[in-house]
Amino acid sequence: MALLRRAPTIGHMSGPTPSAATSPDEVPHPWLVADIGGTNARFGWIDEPDGPILHSKSLPVAAYEGPLAAAGAYLEHVKQSLGTGYRSPGAGAWAVATAIVGDEVELTNAGWCFSRQNLLRELGLRTFLLLNDFEALALSLPRLAPGQLQRIAGAAQQAALPGAVRAVIGPGTGLGVAGLAPCPARSGGGGGGGGGGGGDPTDEPHWQAIPGEGGHATLAPDDDFESALLAAMRRHHPHVSAERVLSGLGLPGLHQAVAHVHGSTAPELRTEAIVAAGTATAGDAGADPLCRETLEHFCALLGGFAGNVALTLGARGGVYIGGGIVPRLGDLFMHSRFRARFEAKGRFENYLRAIPTWLIVDTHVALSGAAMALQQLRTR
Repeated sequence: MALLRRAPTIGHMSGPTPSAATSPDEVPHPWLVADIGGTNARFGWIDEPDGPILHSKSLPVAAYEGPLAAAGAYLEHVKQSLGTGYRSPGAGAWAVATAIVGDEVELTNAGWCFSRQNLLRELGLRTFLLLNDFEALALSLPRLAPGQLQRIAGAAQQAALPGAVRAVIGPGTGLGVAGLAPCPARSGGGGGGGGGGGGDPTDEPHWQAIPGEGGHATLAPDDDFESALLAAMRRHHPHVSAERVLSGLGLPGLHQAVAHVHGSTAPELRTEAIVAAGTATAGDAGADPLCRETLEHFCALLGGFAGNVALTLGARGGVYIGGGIVPRLGDLFMHSRFRARFEAKGRFENYLRAIPTWLIVDTHVALSGAAMALQQLRTR
């Protein structure tokens, strides 16, 4: 059995790199793929090479003691679906919402802690790959279909620059950030790699995910009101990271901060209640102006943060917004200041104006990114 090692970079682990050459026989089907966040654990099944993801199922993280119990429940579901045609999985790739460092893995926003070696052994896999959840989401980007995306309008947006770096940002339970960089396509003569030759430059590039923990970078304000908002949040958190505001964990604090800056008080609400009240039509019984203003600031701050990520990575291939929160905002997000704030970077406004932005509306796409990581091992 092979637990694939990952070479360290500053503060994180890079893309999948086996300790020895990996042959197709070492990545046998069926594949068990998963996307495990702070709230939901999504699983999928791939029966054959280049096959679709089947039997997708989402399980609540809080309902299971750990990933092995959740995986066991999912495999029972697959067994019932396939009957006598069921075969135990031979390889797995799991995207998890934390940095992958060493054997012990602890989810950032959930109570699960586990050993990669023990999980591989208990599941009986020949090959098992763990990657950051947004590393997997980044790997899914080249294969996203039009029905899985919604374009975030900008007045002068141009088409994405072919073969350029892309970025993905996702407010969910936490806030994930990753990039996707093209590498030269590998040809039969052996070449390939980050900047060397060996591949025909006209070939489809090999994509390398760039994982990171950008959600924990310090959030920057754009005007005096936002400065007051972040100052109000610093009363409770010495370091106001982007995740402290732009996430399911952060929205309740942002709601309280908006009320504080206005010199008022507000009941403590959960994220679900803020989203529901803030997106309700004005005049409806459930509508709440303070919740709506909170979401408007959320969208604006997210736009400014996304513009920073685009500049940092040089993401001229586009910026994608994933996660579970933004799709629930509907028209409020599409008509928000997100795009204006994305572009509002002084001398680099024209640079950002040319970068398209999309909303990922399919919440299961990280499963295809996990599958892509295994496919890359087979062709390495």
